[in-house]
Amino acid sequence: MTQREATSAELRADAGSLCRDIGERTVRSGGLAAAEAFLLHALQPGNLTVQRQAYRAFGAEVANLVVDIGPSGAAPLIVGAHYDTVPGTEGADDNGSAVCVLLALARRLAQRPPSGPVRLVAFTLEEAPAFATGNQGSRVFVREMERAGERPRGAIVLEMVGYTAPEQAYPGPLRLAGYPSRGDFIGIVSNRRSRRLLQETASGFRRNPALPVETLTVPLDGAILPAVRLSDHASFWDVRWPAVMVTDTAFFRNPHYHLPSDRIETLDFDFMARLVDSLECAVRVPG
Repeated sequence: MTQREATSAELRADAGSLCRDIGERTVRSGGLAAAEAFLLHALQPGNLTVQRQAYRAFGAEVANLVVDIGPSGAAPLIVGAHYDTVPGTEGADDNGSAVCVLLALARRLAQRPPSGPVRLVAFTLEEAPAFATGNQGSRVFVREMERAGERPRGAIVLEMVGYTAPEQAYPGPLRLAGYPSRGDFIGIVSNRRSRRLLQETASGFRRNPALPVETLTVPLDGAILPAVRLSDHASFWDVRWPAVMVTDTAFFRNPHYHLPSDRIETLDFDFMARLVDSLECAVRVPG
């Protein structure tokens, strides 16, 4: 079995535990707490230590889960993904795919730590009604970094990374921009302030020719293309920190977005395994 085949099998197993066994990951369902317990166990390969960044929201204690890997003393590169879902869905692509990729990356880095500091974060409460409020997990995380006097080198946020399709749609302004017609690539989105991080991330991704990658830099922090703000990278943009979103383009490709049909049977695990390879290349690129 090749490394990619082994990673694909690992991703499928984690998706089964997170999406099929736990299912809806909300405070109301109890699935959010179950997902946190699963991740606390799964994020501890090798000698990794998980820090639980707990706070109260919607009458319950919730938590971001944080793992530091590599040397300390410099600004860390953040790689994160949210683990909650909207009600009524197991959230396979949104955002189980990204969480499983994050777990696979953690295992790789535990075996061979990067030369620079990397901070992996499983964010809680990205979905509505927490989105863009003080209860959003990534906003809590950013506030805690500010309180500690820290600033990241940048943040790579994984948002829906497991769906491929024969056809790819685009919002109006991008329809004539020359992007591919097939939905078999991964996208990296930045604002203008994050262009250097975009270039570094894309350079790392292109070390893996098995996964096509497309990039987009938006003006005005996405104000004229609001769909590109719909994830945790916006929490970093809003405090003027560099961040990029890595995505399969969400509802521009995946018709199961926020529906009960967003199930693991729709995921492309080989595509996700290739993304793990690309991410590993990217986090090993010196900043």
